[in-house]
Amino acid sequence: MTEDASPGVAVVGLGNMGAAIARRLVSWRGGLTVFDLRADAVAPFVEAGARAATDLRDLATSAHIISVVVLTDDQVREVVGELVAAAEPGTVIAVHSTIDTETAPLLAEAGARRGVHVLDVALTGGPGGAAEGTLVAMVGGDREAYEQAKPVFAAWASLLLYFGPAGAGIRAKVARNLLQFVGYAATGEVARLAEAAGVDVLKLAAAIRHSDAVIGGPSVVMISPTAEPYAADDPLRPIFEHTRELGEKDLSHALALGAALGVDLPFGRLGLASLGSALRVPEEVKP
Repeated sequence: MTEDASPGVAVVGLGNMGAAIARRLVSWRGGLTVFDLRADAVAPFVEAGARAATDLRDLATSAHIISVVVLTDDQVREVVGELVAAAEPGTVIAVHSTIDTETAPLLAEAGARRGVHVLDVALTGGPGGAAEGTLVAMVGGDREAYEQAKPVFAAWASLLLYFGPAGAGIRAKVARNLLQFVGYAATGEVARLAEAAGVDVLKLAAAIRHSDAVIGGPSVVMISPTAEPYAADDPLRPIFEHTRELGEKDLSHALALGAALGVDLPFGRLGLASLGSALRVPEEVKP
């Protein structure tokens, strides 16, 4: 599908993320329709040339690609249910909300019974990324429907990744956010240790951001399609064994400093205990 051929796009939910996505689509040649319960959220888009739907049924019959950006799992179920009931066969409904991993397949099944494609298109990058068109979209659902909607998604995302059947996109998002928010929790521990040791926390944060930009963050170790341990003859094993040795040494130093300063470091202890397994080079070598 090209932009010229699009019969129309729509966005339901004009909060921070939904509004940022809608702004990227307001000049879409097929036309943009928007819906939100808050009139003040809709008004700027109408002024910019979008059409305000009177209700979800009206929106469903006026667009071929519909983005749903509401808050809760219950809201997603309600909104998608109404859209599926009213949409023409072939319509693509993209759910961008972070929903329960079991919800996406159920919605896709309900849509399929009416010939409507429901994709879970999970996002990362925040409203700023949406505004700049640099979001990451992690997609689950019918591959052909994704290919049809891809030009629309490309208006606000610079990295589009198809993960597989319905539910695969949101499962990828949940796994990705596990790293982010565990990282946030561990960062609090880092800040407590640094402050107790007399280290300038803001300068340390600058050092971390700079070094992550150069060498990559934690995901730099995810360079293989499996989480199984490296075999004894795998050429990557010595590299990660060296990384484990460095990490265990540094974590031991951090734990010793915490003990001396009376700062509890539960993430540090867990990291030391599990680093070998996390790097896929536990002490026992897979034959």
